[in-house]
Amino acid sequence: MLLPYFDYLDEGILVFGVLFGSLLTALITGIALHEASHAFTADRLGDGTARMMGRVSLNPLRHLDPLGSILLLIVGFGWGKPVPVNPSRLRHGPETGRAMVAAAGPLMNLLIAALAALPFQLGLIDWDIRGSVSSWGAEQYASLYLGSLILINVLLAVFNLLPIAPLDGFSVALGVMPRDMARSFARLEKYGMLILMMLIMLPIVTNYQIPGLWSVMGPIVERVTDLIVGQNV
Repeated sequence: MLLPYFDYLDEGILVFGVLFGSLLTALITGIALHEASHAFTADRLGDGTARMMGRVSLNPLRHLDPLGSILLLIVGFGWGKPVPVNPSRLRHGPETGRAMVAAAGPLMNLLIAALAALPFQLGLIDWDIRGSVSSWGAEQYASLYLGSLILINVLLAVFNLLPIAPLDGFSVALGVMPRDMARSFARLEKYGMLILMMLIMLPIVTNYQIPGLWSVMGPIVERVTDLIVGQNV
């Protein structure tokens, strides 16, 4: 389950406020810094397209997409404005350069999750906060806030690394595949959005008889999260 803490939404306004604050933080950091990382990496690799369009910036307003932002607040994940990149201008070649730019976004999400996990790693707060909300103190609410932030950023990283266009994982896959294989795989790019939407909708249209993306992503998200927060796996 993406956010098990949603079970506590009916426990009071404070729990709701903490969760909503965590989602807003994820919106600003998880998505805006994800896109900013693409822009900074492309700029450092020699492509000034993003800089000319004002995207080499830490200003979240330059990177947030209205619909993607709303979906993050509603369902827990979303997207930002795509960063324009001209692969032919990138050092190390178009394929490798494009893969490096693409990988920068998910890596930023994992970095954010790792930074948010430091209090858990250092034993300052406990990851497991199951129990009566009425007995919670500052430590439990801090765990709720940081835990949600970590889960959302890990989800963003894993989702974006799926090798399906237009996700980052497609460009990363093209950059690491042998040339002949990459050339064949690249033909799927124009069908990527259709494939992605079908995989997202598949459980719904089959009344959950056929599992969708979460059946693949869920175990990865859980394992990566456990590793980041220092839980036994």
